[in-house]
Amino acid sequence: MRVTVTLACTETGDRNYTTTKNKRTTPERLELRKYSPRLKRVTLHRETR
Repeated sequence: MRVTVTLACTETGDRNYTTTKNKRTTPERLELRKYSPRLKRVTLHRETR
């Protein structure tokens, strides 16, 4: 049930991170605060389709 998802920065659109999630327990899109190398600060990253 675990799938690999890509996280994209909401401000720059860069796809900086990949992670896994369990689709059964987390059906909605994943949102995490991660470091953005281009902006050199922590920003919100969302799961892309």
